[in-house]
Amino acid sequence: MTLELAGEVAARVGALDGVVAVALGGSLARGRGDTRSDVDLGIYYDPASPFSVEELRALATELDDRHAPELVGFGGWGPWINGGAWTRIQGTKLDLLYRDLRLVDRVLDDCAAGRTTCDYQPGHPHGFHSHMYAGEVHHGLALHDPDGALEERQARTSPYPPALAATIVRRYRWEAGFAVTTAAGAAGRGDLAYVSGCLFRAAACLVQVLFAANGRWFVNEKGSVAEAAALPRTPAGFAAAVDAVLSGLRPDPATLAAALAAMAALTARVHDLV
Repeated sequence: MTLELAGEVAARVGALDGVVAVALGGSLARGRGDTRSDVDLGIYYDPASPFSVEELRALATELDDRHAPELVGFGGWGPWINGGAWTRIQGTKLDLLYRDLRLVDRVLDDCAAGRTTCDYQPGHPHGFHSHMYAGEVHHGLALHDPDGALEERQARTSPYPPALAATIVRRYRWEAGFAVTTAAGAAGRGDLAYVSGCLFRAAACLVQVLFAANGRWFVNEKGSVAEAAALPRTPAGFAAAVDAVLSGLRPDPATLAAALAAMAALTARVHDLV
């Protein structure tokens, strides 16, 4: 029923002048969705001739159960999550997300050359990694792609670029260790918030390393620890180790120091593996 709804909405959105392609993304596209999963539809467009935001607003208002979607124009949610609409259609939360094809092409070129960035972005506690655009293209299920725009770009995501893997492993293996080291002084002061943030960042960095080392495209932090734990080249018990580090934290120097030591040990195991 959810996939049927996604197809129906994609057909309506795809009929708007200026929409190049519509793809199902998120956990549903990767076969990891459940009853709590949102439906994410990427709306791909050429910025030289974009679709009308007002026409999309009219369509979203018609389809929305409340006839009152939250919708913003291009760039409304930042440079990467660069606009879209939050709707509820037939009782299902369905998000429409704008995707600039020129930016997608730039990211694909960057990934092939081993370049990636990470920027502050609400909704992404570690940050928005530019290679997530390539991951969305790779995993996306095209529901409307009359000219093969997405099919052409999906072909550019296989195989996983070795230069990108090398960059990610090098950068985030180092950052995971740095996050643990730099938190030591704060742990001695019982600074729970700071140490917790550093521990999460270390875990997120290790996830990046494992995805890259396994040649897997990363898309979102949600569920990523469990996904990383299921990859072939991953330390045994990776997810359980992360859970153990993040569980039971409190503003006590000894507790925080022990958590940092455990994360340092996990970081060393990942380092040895890759």
